[in-house]
Amino acid sequence: MQINFKKLYKIIGGLILVAGILIGIIVAQPRDKYLDVTALDIGQGDAILIQTPYGQDILIDGGPDNKVITRLGENMPFYDRQIDLMILTHPDGDHVTGLIEVLRRYQIDQILYTGVIHFSPAYQTWLDEIKNNQIESKIAQAGQIIDLGPDLSLEILYPEQNFNGLEMEDCNMSSIMAMLVYKDVKFLLTGDAPIEIEEQLLQQEVDLKSDVLKIGHHGSKGSTSLEFVQKVMPTCAVISVGKDNSFGHPNLRVLSNLEKVNAQILRTDEMGDIKLRSDGQEVWVVE
Repeated sequence: MQINFKKLYKIIGGLILVAGILIGIIVAQPRDKYLDVTALDIGQGDAILIQTPYGQDILIDGGPDNKVITRLGENMPFYDRQIDLMILTHPDGDHVTGLIEVLRRYQIDQILYTGVIHFSPAYQTWLDEIKNNQIESKIAQAGQIIDLGPDLSLEILYPEQNFNGLEMEDCNMSSIMAMLVYKDVKFLLTGDAPIEIEEQLLQQEVDLKSDVLKIGHHGSKGSTSLEFVQKVMPTCAVISVGKDNSFGHPNLRVLSNLEKVNAQILRTDEMGDIKLRSDGQEVWVVE
């Protein structure tokens, strides 16, 4: 049997054209009006994906290994390999390691981090990837407001000082804390901020009232004081924590503090990925 290559090429060309049109139609579809904030189940660590109603993808931290790649693939469309903003709250391994592979597989438009000095191999590799790919980077500092739309913003609450080029004994003390605000709904994202940072914000009378609180440091006893929780008064609290972790997270005192303010406790070790959706007036868990 002779193969008619001319006809075969036309068929293949037609299929490619149809596929291109279909992908174009899918990409051109506007996102709905909802804001999605997903605590990715990456084991003992932090990784949060924010998908805005204006089409931006923001990734905060990447967990301790490459599980974040699988989780991103499950929560982002197959054709979308672009992340508008990558935020590293602090350079500990359970936050930075997974971001290395994300840098290699996704187009990252901008980086936000503290610039604190840390000599771990994972953090140095992450910095090298950013430099090699010439990604725009900015240093986080309290007072910065990232405008994401007419009714959506991300406000940096901590650190107050510029940590760029400074070496710190406890990297958790450099952890970025941010407030995501969509119309009437607020998400307080704490990284691994310890009680010392919580006390600083309380003393400065920063408005911490939020609908959702991402619990600091995986629910360790060094974060989430009762005074802090009573100021935030969250409707629900999200704990990113590994199943049967060796640290005993989350701590019973933390769970007790959350119960005292009647917050719904959501844990990645029990639920897997936790996706919260908001229309700007209410927030709910996507089953």
